Amino acid sequence: MTSHQSTQTMKPATAAKKLGVYLEATPAEFREGVVSRAELNALQADPPQWLRDLRRDGPHPRPVVAAKLGVSIAGLARGGVTEPLTTEQIEALKQERPEWLERERATQAEVRKETARLKERDAERAQQGD
Repeated sequence: MTSHQSTQTMKPATAAKKLGVYLEATPAEFREGVVSRAELNALQADPPQWLRDLRRDGPHPRPVVAAKLGVSIAGLARGGVTEPLTTEQIEALKQERPEWLERERATQAEVRKETARLKERDAERAQQGD
């Protein structure tokens, strides 16, 4: 039995997620086709202008919005942010500092602190087990 290398492809939604862009804002030819692993690598290595513009200006998908605001995706939902936001809208929220954003940032900081504490505890336990 001979094996031959098949080209690995993905749906545009998967490729958009890997590129960190909002699918609906991508060009039609990107949304309507399939993306090979080689094409994805090429887009990441040398992004075309449309991809650079999307990454810079948005609209951004929820994971990117959450990261730029320093909150979780669930925190965005609790704050009533359910739509993609542009970089300009994200910057405006940072300036306005609504109460929900401050609360969610504090929650996220606590989560990070607890995660670090647990990681340190587990590292100490691993050392003691040696």
